[in-house]
Amino acid sequence: MASLVTNSSTDQRRGHLARARANGLTKAELKEAIVHLAFYAGWPKAMSAITVAREVFAGP
Repeated sequence: MASLVTNSSTDQRRGHLARARANGLTKAELKEAIVHLAFYAGWPKAMSAITVAREVFAGP
């Protein structure tokens, strides 16, 4: 999760988060990870990760 938040590739984030979601990652777990990692990654990257996470978890 840390590498996904700090990575700036949104395509890579989408793929990894979609697989994590398919493997049982919950919204609550994802939210907790992003909030904790925001302090290390910086707010802009954390917000980008949140945007991608919303897209992935809103999909089918």
